[in-house]
Amino acid sequence: MPQPTPNAVHVDAPLTQISVAFLQDANNFIAGQVFPTISVAKQSDRYYTYDRGFFNRDEMEVRAPGTESKGVAYEVDNTPTYYTPIYAAHHDVADEVRANADSVLDLNREAAELLTHKALIKREKLWASKFFAAGVWTNDWDGVGTGPTGDQVLQWDDSNSTPIEDLRMAKTVMMEETGREANTLVIGQQVADALLDHPDIIDRIKYGQTPGSPAMAGNAALAALFGVDRVFVMKSLENTAAEGATNNHAFIGGKKALLCYAAPNPGLMTPTAGYTFAWNGYMGAAGAGQRVSRFRMDHLRSDRIELEMAFDQKLVSADLGFFFDSVVG
Repeated sequence: MPQPTPNAVHVDAPLTQISVAFLQDANNFIAGQVFPTISVAKQSDRYYTYDRGFFNRDEMEVRAPGTESKGVAYEVDNTPTYYTPIYAAHHDVADEVRANADSVLDLNREAAELLTHKALIKREKLWASKFFAAGVWTNDWDGVGTGPTGDQVLQWDDSNSTPIEDLRMAKTVMMEETGREANTLVIGQQVADALLDHPDIIDRIKYGQTPGSPAMAGNAALAALFGVDRVFVMKSLENTAAEGATNNHAFIGGKKALLCYAAPNPGLMTPTAGYTFAWNGYMGAAGAGQRVSRFRMDHLRSDRIELEMAFDQKLVSADLGFFFDSVVG
């Protein structure tokens, strides 16, 4: 049955000043913040990548009098492409619902907020599947509950674990392989909880606290401690239960961590772990590739509010990410 029904938007007089919506904070969604967003005029196109090996070789030679200097070159790969599918959803406001709604309700605004929420969840889930998953990055390590070996670390909710050393190791590996120092850390909410209470981290920051105040770590303290510019915590939720079933909420990010280099600004010959291509050339879409439309559906005797979003999240360099899976128990 379409929701809301006429009765659902009509409340008793004593409740007319109360409107409660369990909406997530938009800041809980990190998919639009980690990697640069490139606004594109076309739905699909090519982009260029450069082989860093050509830039990191020592090829200068002594030039003898009357001779040419040493010639050097580099290669450009123009085969990578992007394609921005259009994700869309709508909500219909029936005439009888609008006529029966109390003045405290703004049905158009609420429809837009509902659809925006759906769009944020879709984009966050796609980001997690493309960047926050095993098998994506060159360096892919696992957290274990005991006896780590090889490409493993002791899970960070264990007081004997060494998250500071683990992330320092990851930064060094990335620097040696790419010449770029990781500047961004993305962690799931449970990972953030473990790090914020880890004894090694509390011990490192306690001397910077005001005397008599408890030693507490926040995102800024974690960024300074790990030597990165930004720390993002994936706090966004998804209800995986079907409509009518008992709600089943879970964090989209899970118990994972990604250390990466994200270019502060997109540009030619600018390395980065990933990009988001947003099609703002789609009929007046905004910078993130989204647009909201309102139009009449006469045959339904309803107004339709529709949100569309056209974007593509692309892995650019697998070497510029270091992923930790199941890093808390």
